[in-house]
Amino acid sequence: MIEVTGLSRRYGGTWAVRDINLGVGPGQVLALLGPNGAGKTTILRMIAGYLAPSAGTVRVCGWDVLRHPQAVRRLLGYLPEGAPVYEEMSVRSFLGFIADVRGLRGLQRRQRFEEVVQMLELEEVLQSPTGTLSMGYRRRVGLAQAILHDPPALIFDEPTDGLDPSQRHGVRKLIRSLARDHSLIVSTHLLEEVRAVCNRVALIVRGRLVVDTTPAELAEQSRYHGAVSFTAKGSGPVRAALGLLPSVDTVEIDPMDGRVTIFPKPGREILPQVQQLLTTYRVIPKELQLEEGRLDDVFETYVAAARGHPE
Repeated sequence: MIEVTGLSRRYGGTWAVRDINLGVGPGQVLALLGPNGAGKTTILRMIAGYLAPSAGTVRVCGWDVLRHPQAVRRLLGYLPEGAPVYEEMSVRSFLGFIADVRGLRGLQRRQRFEEVVQMLELEEVLQSPTGTLSMGYRRRVGLAQAILHDPPALIFDEPTDGLDPSQRHGVRKLIRSLARDHSLIVSTHLLEEVRAVCNRVALIVRGRLVVDTTPAELAEQSRYHGAVSFTAKGSGPVRAALGLLPSVDTVEIDPMDGRVTIFPKPGREILPQVQQLLTTYRVIPKELQLEEGRLDDVFETYVAAARGHPE
């Protein structure tokens, strides 16, 4: 369990983080979402005990970070921004060093080392200096050091930033597996990450928490929630007819790819009517989609609103 209460950090006269309140329990993966410079990394550094707050408290499994830092570090795994490592050490030596620091000994050490290496598919690079690794392997080594001691609480700062799609898929699969019995906070500015691995999202803008909800509830705030979109050749005649349906508010066409999006009036469901009209006009769509809501749409709305209110 990670509990954050009134957490704030000031640099001179500027508040980098102000009055953050969050709680993350076992089985929860919280996305700490926000634009670059929002304060996400500062929050994680305070949770990890690397940065002292100007105000507020952080508790990990009941232990106060400032009063009991060693207890907290035993219970917490931390992947810092950029996944820093000792570049002159081999992967085996680096993870062995981390195991020693974490107090792993004997059979437990060997078993956990092998388990984590297999989990993150590091067998091929164990003898390689960490400084020569690709970005993908470097992130995997960073994740390995964070979970090596099997802590109940984990915080990952941009764990998939800079990775290719295949590498991102592997990291997300790992996060989902860890989520079963850990408390996780994942800092990200990638909206796709929120849908892929998180069951809660906290949006941070200019150091403040502006929303704390589930991804589904956040998506429901999108103007696209409940809209229907499709692409099809020869859809010109049906577009005008769609705009005349009683439950339809507006119809928009994407100038880039010609995708048609039909927006319902508040509280209306329009998918069956759209399907019927397409059939009547003998339009066969390549793709017909009922929109759940677009997180980027909601994200931009909140960011613009927060930036429009000076401190």
